Amino acid sequence: MDITFDFLPQAVSQLYNKVENIERLLLGQRTEPQPEQDTWFNIVELSNYLPDRPSVPTLYGRVHFKQIPFHKSPGQKKLRFLKSEIDEWLKEGRKKTFAETEAEANQYINKKGLTNGR
Repeated sequence: MDITFDFLPQAVSQLYNKVENIERLLLGQRTEPQPEQDTWFNIVELSNYLPDRPSVPTLYGRVHFKQIPFHKSPGQKKLRFLKSEIDEWLKEGRKKTFAETEAEANQYINKKGLTNGR
């Protein structure tokens, strides 16, 4: 098909409509990302999941002193650990950087109206 100068506006319009249809189809196929399903760990799986790979007896000690979040159904001996709770527990153990601590201190000083001379 030869496109002449007189036919150019109509050809551009047809091309625009086709691109619009393709975009509509592609957007219709796009699906929202599914939230990650939470996972249950047994004590061995938890040991393998944790970054420091503690031994199973170490994990039992942490459970005994309630240092780690866990689940235990009444009347059952099996311990279970929820991945999302373990991830949150790991984040709580994060130490602040010097810059973060300094920023908090400065914010506190500014809030209280204190100066370096006092």
